[in-house]
Amino acid sequence: MIGSLKKNIVLRKNTIDVITLGCSKNLVDSEKLMRQLEANGYKVTHDADRPQGEIAVINTCGFIGDAKEESINMILEFCQAKEEGRLKKLFVMGCLSERYLKELGEEIPQVDKFYGKFDWNELLADLGKAYHQELSLERELTTPSHYAYLKISEGCDRRCSYCAIPIITGKHVSRPIEDILEEVRMLVSRGVKEFQVIAQELTYYGLDLYHRQVLPELIERMADIPGVEWIRLHYAYPANFPVDLFRVMREKKNVCKYMDIALQHISDNMLQRMHRHVTRKETYDLIERFREEVPGIHLRTTLMVGHPGETEEDFNELLDFVRKVKFDRMGAFSYSEEEGTYSAEHYEDEIPFEVKQARLDKLMALQQEVSADLATRKIGKVFKVIIDRSEGEYYIGRTEFDSPEVDPEVLIPACEGTLSFGAFYEVKITDADDFDLYGTRMF
Repeated sequence: MIGSLKKNIVLRKNTIDVITLGCSKNLVDSEKLMRQLEANGYKVTHDADRPQGEIAVINTCGFIGDAKEESINMILEFCQAKEEGRLKKLFVMGCLSERYLKELGEEIPQVDKFYGKFDWNELLADLGKAYHQELSLERELTTPSHYAYLKISEGCDRRCSYCAIPIITGKHVSRPIEDILEEVRMLVSRGVKEFQVIAQELTYYGLDLYHRQVLPELIERMADIPGVEWIRLHYAYPANFPVDLFRVMREKKNVCKYMDIALQHISDNMLQRMHRHVTRKETYDLIERFREEVPGIHLRTTLMVGHPGETEEDFNELLDFVRKVKFDRMGAFSYSEEEGTYSAEHYEDEIPFEVKQARLDKLMALQQEVSADLATRKIGKVFKVIIDRSEGEYYIGRTEFDSPEVDPEVLIPACEGTLSFGAFYEVKITDADDFDLYGTRMF
């Protein structure tokens, strides 16, 4: 990290380091800010391990305790660099800053200024620069050039009892369809083939602008844009799911058979306490319908353990759910009390840390068994794979069922021949472990 840099480093004038913490939605914000900075004459880097500019902007995450701690530690490391003369100015923005703007300013005065999540204009103005409205849809991609994250809305109206996102980001605000499609066309013209569609809550998309759920229409129109090879959907909500999306996923070959849908729990007791507005039966029915109407779909979900009121019976029901459903991809985390949420104000965080951790470990161990079994079943099958990069003796790629950074990858021996980054290949799976697949290119 920055603390390991030599103290006699020569700072590059007119260079700004943008450091992004947290989710892919934050990454999109950073990319848009980077484009504005570049339009104002700055050279911009995006590498927390090798900062080289005289100015740094840290885009923070404030979702749960661990994310807050990571953000604070990063801020303090850059404060140390500033005190040692390795940095001239330090600015902080993002979710943590949005939520604790006043407190952070008082506690960490070494930071030149804290901004909220959406204060790009003010940051630019403080640098003596202008916001270029004509570049509002443009950004400087930090991902490999063949894929990009596409944020279609901001905020959330769901108000789950444990979640601070509505406090941080506010109410759900959909982007107009035409703006999104224009951005897709622009990115395609730059070589982007794969789009990770993201939002705090995808399925609510359009209700505020069009007074109906229009996610299926948006995805269908995206799929018809020439050059869009893959579309992958992240962060759906199980209640009131827009079922016409099933048809779109079946009919449009470039819409990946992949759905990231956070379910959090299965016990009716917990779903009610979490204010999820869905029942155990409705959850099982939705999963069954996914698999019936979109054959071959891979489901990713996120589950929570240790929320106030979770009994051993509730947790065992969650384990049984994971055994039965066999999620293709699953993440989990333990409850973290967040100020201002319904859970923090109305429930006692009575489950000991050790119990939360034990439940989390048990749940993830079960999922590891499920994942290993599902991966083994792919041996001998052929999949379309996109190549992201090379590492050591392998090219690293993904199938349509794998999102970047969070899902398994496909490793292809480099000795088999040269592969191009961003290109698609037919790959036969020859082996599998708990996390990744191994394959050989089909000629």
